[in-house]
Amino acid sequence: MSNENKWQYDLEEYIKQGEPEQADRSAAWQTAIGLQAVDGLTTSAYLLEAAKDHIEGKIDIAGVQKRLQSYYEERKGRKSIETDTMEADIVSARITELLGEKTFQFSPAEWQTIHRRLFSGVFDHAGQIRTYNVTKREWVLKGETVLYASCDSIKDTLDYDFGMEKQFSYEGLTALQAVKHIAKFTSDIWQIHPFCEGNTRTTAVFIIKYLKTFGFLVSNDVFAENSWYFRNALVRANYNDIQNGIHATTKFLEYFFENLLLGYHHDLKNRYLHVDYLKGKENDDIQSAKSEVLKCQNGTLNCTLEELAILKNIVVNSSITQKELAQITGKSERTIKRRMIDLQEKGYIRRTNGKRNGRWEVLVELPQEIKKTRTYCQKSAEKL
Repeated sequence: MSNENKWQYDLEEYIKQGEPEQADRSAAWQTAIGLQAVDGLTTSAYLLEAAKDHIEGKIDIAGVQKRLQSYYEERKGRKSIETDTMEADIVSARITELLGEKTFQFSPAEWQTIHRRLFSGVFDHAGQIRTYNVTKREWVLKGETVLYASCDSIKDTLDYDFGMEKQFSYEGLTALQAVKHIAKFTSDIWQIHPFCEGNTRTTAVFIIKYLKTFGFLVSNDVFAENSWYFRNALVRANYNDIQNGIHATTKFLEYFFENLLLGYHHDLKNRYLHVDYLKGKENDDIQSAKSEVLKCQNGTLNCTLEELAILKNIVVNSSITQKELAQITGKSERTIKRRMIDLQEKGYIRRTNGKRNGRWEVLVELPQEIKKTRTYCQKSAEKL
């Protein structure tokens, strides 16, 4: 095992063996540390030790941040301290803090606030909209750049994209259709690139928190393990070179979100996204070789994201009540009742052993990764 991946192994042990709260904190730290890779940053061994103490409940997240502040103040001016490492450590702790909070508002202001909170004291322009145009050379594009939004159109473009998403209804969409739309929305707001730096990390945190409003207990390890792929997928979703047969496509981002939300096993390799990879050929078969399909007795499972979230929680706790489901998912009891009636009518679930002491039984086959998320769901159930 390489030293580069040792931190991930260390934190995964808490998910396998720890209490639910430890597993939840560990997942947040894995995401936070993994996301630093989108800008080529790595965290320190000191940060990992502080993260372990936080996971074990020895200190709170504020204690981690105080330790980091003291650690870097003591080393100020020393040549041995890498500025990039300090940035990675500080931002990782802040991402962990944000992912642990239950508050969220779907708005451009929230996105801006997340950027300010992540990068305050790291960038002079934290939380500020850029006032100049930017280009970035991308490996996946052989050094070419995405065309980002013009600085004088950022506010209007943000208002438009967020306004369209607020008006969009996910009602009746299958999980796969919803994932396709989420991928498009994510790629669109990322292309605006409203900040001078830190756009991808801010987008990732915002989208994770947004996805949780659908009632999903998002498995953060997909972000932790594939953060660079996530960024490259965003790049490919916003780049056209018609002369050379290269078209903007969200298919790579869809693979990422299908792994994240639906438990699929797309092979997320960065080389598949390079513009020269199998140029002129379709690589869907290669990347999708390990995908799972949501199945039921009559073929492919046809359910919404909300319904899939309910199925996921029933798999974890077959005696769960509608009231508990409402508390876990953040939906009203009326909505949960309506969705469960729909699931029963579709033949996806049934009630056994009566209304009072009965249990729910899932009658469809779910991907293995969805079944493995017991720890995250269990934490919420145990607190009720």
